[in-house]
Amino acid sequence: MTYTTDEGRQELLEVIAEAAEAIGVALAALGEAYELVDQDAADRLERELFAPAQAAYGRAKRGGTEFAARHGLPAPALSPAATPGAPSAGAHGYVEQALDAAQRADDILSESQDSLLPVEVGDPELRAALADVRTRLGELSAHAAAWLRTLGR
Repeated sequence: MTYTTDEGRQELLEVIAEAAEAIGVALAALGEAYELVDQDAADRLERELFAPAQAAYGRAKRGGTEFAARHGLPAPALSPAATPGAPSAGAHGYVEQALDAAQRADDILSESQDSLLPVEVGDPELRAALADVRTRLGELSAHAAAWLRTLGR
């Protein structure tokens, strides 16, 4: 499919918005999990899971907004994060929902990078932002398994 540079950039902004919305879902689920655990687990959840997710969300949002501004396009509009449903598994279920949402965001960005759209119509700053988002999502995933293993101990 052929597209103009502006169309490609707009598509890229939509991809970033979709990924940021998925990260927003992860943040909402982690917030719900936080409310269900004791203080020690909550502190660990905040440090090891929520902080990387929040950093990924902020970086995706800022990266998209700055990219749009550099190219005279409207900033991506983000929908408010959907409130996660009540999982039957309590905090464990919410963290799993967050992991699924973070994985969805990473998949969205990975597919975009594999398509070479960020190379064709993006710029170095945006590519660095996308790489940073994926790194932070990786941190979240890496810490989540250990956090879940120790939940309730």
